[in-house]
Amino acid sequence: MDGWTPCKTKKERAGPLSLDFWIAKIKIVRITISEDPRKKFDSATQFMQVKVHETRSQAHSTSEERKVMRKQQAESNSQETASHKKAKTDDEEEGVVHEDGIRAEFEKFCKTITEHLSVKQMREILEANGQYSKGEDDAVVPRCQDVMFYGPLDNCPICGGKLECSGDGYHCVGDYSEWSSCIYSTKEPPRREESLKLPESVESTPISDLIKKRGNPNKSRPRKEISSPKKPFDGMVVSLAGRLTRKHQYWKSKIEKFGGEVNNSITGVACVVVSPAERDRGGSSKVAEALEKGIPVVREAWLSDSIEKEEAQSLDAYDIASDIAVEGKGIPLDKMDPSAEALETVTAELKVYGKRGVHKDSKMQDEGARILEKDGLLYNCALSICNQKKKLNDFCIMQLVMSSENRLHMYLRRGRNGDSLRADDKLEEWENVDYAIKEFARLFEEMTGNEFEHWEREKKIHKKHHKFYPIDIDDGIEVRHGALGLRQLGSAAAHSKLDSVVANFMKVLCSQEIYRYALMELVHDSPEIPIGMLTNFHLRRCEEILLHFVEKIKSMKETGPEAEGVWHEFSQMWFTLMPSTRPFTFRDYTDLAEHAASAYETIRDINFASRIIEDMSGSTLDDPLFECYKKLRCSVSPLEKESDDYKMIVNYLEKTYEPVQVGDMSYGISVENIFAVEASACPSLDEIKGLPNKVLLWCGTRSSNLLRHLQKGFLPSVCSLPVSGYMFGRAIVCTDAAAEAARYGFTAVDRPESFLVLAVASLGDEIKEFPSPPEDTRALEEKKIGVKGLGRKKTNEKEHFVWKDDIKVPCGKLIPSEHKDSVLEYNEYAVYDPQQVSIRYLVAVKFDEQDVVYDTAEPEPEQ
Repeated sequence: MDGWTPCKTKKERAGPLSLDFWIAKIKIVRITISEDPRKKFDSATQFMQVKVHETRSQAHSTSEERKVMRKQQAESNSQETASHKKAKTDDEEEGVVHEDGIRAEFEKFCKTITEHLSVKQMREILEANGQYSKGEDDAVVPRCQDVMFYGPLDNCPICGGKLECSGDGYHCVGDYSEWSSCIYSTKEPPRREESLKLPESVESTPISDLIKKRGNPNKSRPRKEISSPKKPFDGMVVSLAGRLTRKHQYWKSKIEKFGGEVNNSITGVACVVVSPAERDRGGSSKVAEALEKGIPVVREAWLSDSIEKEEAQSLDAYDIASDIAVEGKGIPLDKMDPSAEALETVTAELKVYGKRGVHKDSKMQDEGARILEKDGLLYNCALSICNQKKKLNDFCIMQLVMSSENRLHMYLRRGRNGDSLRADDKLEEWENVDYAIKEFARLFEEMTGNEFEHWEREKKIHKKHHKFYPIDIDDGIEVRHGALGLRQLGSAAAHSKLDSVVANFMKVLCSQEIYRYALMELVHDSPEIPIGMLTNFHLRRCEEILLHFVEKIKSMKETGPEAEGVWHEFSQMWFTLMPSTRPFTFRDYTDLAEHAASAYETIRDINFASRIIEDMSGSTLDDPLFECYKKLRCSVSPLEKESDDYKMIVNYLEKTYEPVQVGDMSYGISVENIFAVEASACPSLDEIKGLPNKVLLWCGTRSSNLLRHLQKGFLPSVCSLPVSGYMFGRAIVCTDAAAEAARYGFTAVDRPESFLVLAVASLGDEIKEFPSPPEDTRALEEKKIGVKGLGRKKTNEKEHFVWKDDIKVPCGKLIPSEHKDSVLEYNEYAVYDPQQVSIRYLVAVKFDEQDVVYDTAEPEPEQ
């Protein structure tokens, strides 16, 4: 555009390019182009020059003139659109002004109400209008002010309970069921279109007319606007202390990016973020000063978790101050780093080993004390309650303990799962046994809402609102107490008459370690509850609840908050019956598979192991490994490494294995030993010979489940879920890929040793193939049809071969299949009759890190 001067011809001044047109254009530009006045001027000038330049070309031809005229008409329409946008912006500004006016009016109204009404009168107003009136005075006042100004709240649309106004919205205070509080919350609550009712005590006050006027539904009630923070650290000031895993500058940029500020001192901060190492060092001067002033001191994970979840996480959940405070009692398990929790629980002493176990903290078990038994009842109860909304995840232990001198004591202990050090306990001596029993029964009824004898004798129990529920402990010794301790392992194997390789194998299955680790990984490892010694009644109850819930969600029509309520209720029910140090709300089928179905199966099998192992805590000279081996009723013998079977299995493993990914690390696999198995619970090789379509397949399992498999054979999956391992219903699921089986066996990087199972499975005369989960698995279960689930990867069929007795071995390199959209990564095979599956080999393996590269460079702060 340089080098020319616009000509102001008569044609240019006429028509749509009038002065009014340019003034309108300039106004639009001033509104939309830039906030910088200089940029507005320059942009407007250029805008005019471009338009004038375009009009100069109108003289070239009449066709071009028509084009320009159409263009000018479009620009005129654009002008109208921009004017409409401006009007909309003005309306929005008016809306803001209107909202500010309502807020100011509300504040003035609240001030008047507070000056003329007492808290008691406010409670009466809430009660008169059917509103929630309980709670502290500080909560009642804003609740009443909200109702009087904006109108009475309607009941919860989910459970029919009352809604409560709190700072960040409205929440239901009712119960979804006897197991669960309602979790309904909203920022736009339903309100009743009715006049506010005033009690007599308020009618006579000077402001009754004001309240009535405001409470008249015929007059338009304002809508309450609640603004929620858009960033997790909005309005928060944070202080960083000590050496963190990331540089302070990195976290400073992150905190500022997500709405917060960083202060070098602790003045005015919401919390102090430190490294977990501060516990070991005892805390810096900044930390000490924060503790003095009651400022929360939290782990670095609080920052990353808040950013990841897009809201500031509870400071209490990340607090580390208790462990470095002078009189601290340690960190609760649910507030530790998972790695720190693992170290804590895997070595923790089990407090109650079974129905006859006297609680360790009573200090009476070393004196030869015993649980009182009278008229066929053992007076020892473990109770549990989980209600995440009310922040309840508690246990209670009740025992009547008879000392060696026949002096009776009642021991009571109550606390939060995973926070034993802060639990309250009481030991009280009783002279009269009958009085003590009556008091025990009274306390049981107070805690559970049920009669003690009806529960103990008939197992009749009904969950009551906000009450504990009994965990039915069996009469036996939990494996975390009865199995071999670390110091017993060597001598137990050395004193065994078993083959040395088999003795070492049995030593693993009879050690406390594998069961402690399994429960720790499932987060069902509270030392207060012997979850590995539950009655069959309690396990059946858990299974029934799981199956009922699975069927419920498959046919569930509810969505949104209604569906959330269903999932939340099951979560509270499950973690009440199966206490955990870290309960959460289940959200989908994957959660159910990993943390309910799989957890149940493992806990069930650990309970079985407890009954097989019994008590090995004493001397190992009487060969407890051999005694346990005999109970399995099976033969386990090591294969010679030069044998054809050994070589075939190693080849099958190497061909069908892919490295397991754990974070950024890859883990390869190596074979330590292979054991041939003849289990009496499974069909022998001779018996399975005559069955059709026999295949040698891999099965993945935890080491903690092996004792049950060896004595009872494989059990079908506990339920049907549209995820790997459960998508074919209640079936025994195997795979032709060792990579898939390894996922179940390799559960922790710090425990690289594991077992894979090889079994011969007869798929029957009819085999159905599925590239996706079948809609209904019941027909498959009833007809016991063999099933093959087609994965995204398959073994190369050209490399398959037939082993002895016409058994197919699908050994081959893993290659992409035709089913790229399958939910399964590898092929899975489902058999519904346990008598069609025979365990043949146990492969002891070790997982090894691959291509380890340590990156010591500090990442640059993100902009």
